[in-house]
Amino acid sequence: MERITLTEDLSFSRLVYGMWRVGDDTDTSVAHVRAKIDACLDQGITAMDQADIYGDYTAEAILGEALKADPALRKKIELVSKCDIVAPCGKYSDVSCKHYDTSEAHIRKSVENTLRDFGTDYLDLLLIHRPDPLLDHNETGATLDALVREGKVRAVGVSNFRPYDFDLLQSGMTTKLVTNQIEISLASVAPFSNGDLAFHQMRGDAVMAWSPLGGGSLMTGDGPVASVLDELAAEFGVDRAAVAVAFLLRHPAKILPVMGTNSLPRIAAISDACKVDLDRQQWFRLYQAALGREVA
Repeated sequence: MERITLTEDLSFSRLVYGMWRVGDDTDTSVAHVRAKIDACLDQGITAMDQADIYGDYTAEAILGEALKADPALRKKIELVSKCDIVAPCGKYSDVSCKHYDTSEAHIRKSVENTLRDFGTDYLDLLLIHRPDPLLDHNETGATLDALVREGKVRAVGVSNFRPYDFDLLQSGMTTKLVTNQIEISLASVAPFSNGDLAFHQMRGDAVMAWSPLGGGSLMTGDGPVASVLDELAAEFGVDRAAVAVAFLLRHPAKILPVMGTNSLPRIAAISDACKVDLDRQQWFRLYQAALGREVA
């Protein structure tokens, strides 16, 4: 499995396992969660993506039980988490409305809760989950810098930020933001032309792609994109998912797709995308099908 360098001493597997649905599984036992992790490790997938809000603030603890059952497992994986979304559920059931909180107090509280739930003393990567209209870039930036200095997180980044949001936060920091996790897929191709990917490619940032299968729509839908996916899947001897992910892997920005599924057979097939080497014309056939038109 190819690895992507985020900092001098931190790299991720090119494919990332997304655990936002781990709490939705009918089986959340330690043994079943461990089986998912082992299926990833067998393919060289070591990066595990979480967020405090996943599973109504329960998903991190579910993963944490598996980590606590085998302390040696922590050194085999990279842990990603996110914070700043406060929703009226779980431990925040008393708040009056969903909102974002990028204050120092909230970020620190969130990180401490995440570390406790994981049973570890550091995160490999912490992301600010959503742009906050009330962001104080100096306060938030200084907080992220301090967490890195203190060793509680190895690297920091953001999620769902536009370039101007990214630049604003970065301007209040000394630590480099290493990634932006944004929605990119054949069902969401805007980043290829709206400047989002270009901005990060120019900076040399790693870009993580959430929902690379369009929330599952690319697996079950029909229409022009499905037709091209099926043709290429037959040609390469894989399924639609592998081709859809290979579409992202082909981009020179070195996109890291975040793959989320609770199915063990589908987890075991995540790396099939690495078997698909799309040429330029194959890539553009998919892109144009997603656009619904020929490029100008």
